[in-house]
This record gives sequence, structure tokens and C-alpha cells, in this order.
Amino acid sequence: MEQQALRSWRRETRDRLVGARLALSADKLDSWRTKIDAFIERAFPGLVRAKLALCWPIRNEYDARPLARRLRDQGAVTALPAVVAPRQPLVFREWHPGVKLAIGPLEIPYPLDSAEVVPDAVLLPMNGWDDRGYRLGYGGGFFDRTLAAAPNKPLAIGVAYEMARLETIHPQGWDVPVDWLVTERGVYRRDSERLEFLGAPDPGFFGEKPG
Repeated sequence: MEQQALRSWRRETRDRLVGARLALSADKLDSWRTKIDAFIERAFPGLVRAKLALCWPIRNEYDARPLARRLRDQGAVTALPAVVAPRQPLVFREWHPGVKLAIGPLEIPYPLDSAEVVPDAVLLPMNGWDDRGYRLGYGGGFFDRTLAAAPNKPLAIGVAYEMARLETIHPQGWDVPVDWLVTERGVYRRDSERLEFLGAPDPGFFGEKPG
């Protein structure tokens, strides 16, 4: 697909998926969030000792803040991304209630002056996703640049809804796939360049630990 056609396709697909997500009820979103929270906690027990980056939710994305609170209570350090310059990798700064926030691109809050954090793992929201683990974001490419530039790449855990599944996002050379994906259905692991569905983990499920 030519670049102009790809940009148009991604924009139209993104708008369609975000529109469908915005139409979800608060009860449905809370139900799916609760399931995703439980799957993440069971599949990645090491997150209680991790430096974990998450994203402030917008437009009915999965809300990782309740999970982050429970993980902090058990010893995790949580961080939010901040844009420092166009076309540059993100930085992550420690976040917890009480940290001063400013408003950045897309009206997303970010920590203004807290300590920088090098995350062990990232919970990465996805507007759309495909069977190879590639993510349709908002078009800025910030997370792809950040993951590609990291000396020690953090564990990339995509979080999305099943309704956002696509046949392909037509990935380009700069697109970076996630290592894992968690939806309201269960947990996927990227293996041999494709996502393998592992199921809905019970409390005995063993997942990889960051670091």
C-alpha cells in the first residue's frame, strides 16, 4: 500500500474503531477493565516488583489506574509518558496521586517534574491490533520510536478490546509489535511472529516476569 493510501486507511480505521469504543456503556467498560486487570495480575505477577509505565486513558481506552494503585501498594513504581519533542522518544516520569500534572498532546496529562523512570514493562493501549501483534495508535509514532530506541527494551504488554481486532494494520518497517496482548477475552503471547492465544489465566497461570 502506498504511503498516502496507508495514511488515509489508518486514519479512517482509527476513527471507526475509536467511534465504536466511545459508544460503549460505562458498565461494559468497567466489566472489561475488571477482567483485563485480573488477567494482567495473574499472568504477570512480577509487576508488583517492576517499574511499570502506563498511559492515561482517553476516549474509553482501558483504564490502568486502578490496577496501578494495587501494584503500587505491593511495591511497584508507576510512571506515565511525556512528550519532550516531536519525532523523539518519550520519557517516563514517576506518577502516583499527588504528582503535579500538565496537559500534553491529545489533552493527555503527564507528570511535570517528577523523577524519570526507566520502565521494565509498559501497558500499551491499542486503538486496533492484528494477529502479528502490531498496534494502531494515534499516528504520532512515539511509542514505536521509544521501544526501538530503548537500550533494554521493556516488556511491551498491549491492552485492547476484542472488537478492535483487525486482519492487519499494514505494518511498516518502523512499527514495533507488542510482546503480549491482554483483552477482555484473555492473554495472547507473540510467538514466531504471531499472537498465540493462551486463554483466560486462572490464579495458577504462569506468565513471564519483567526484568
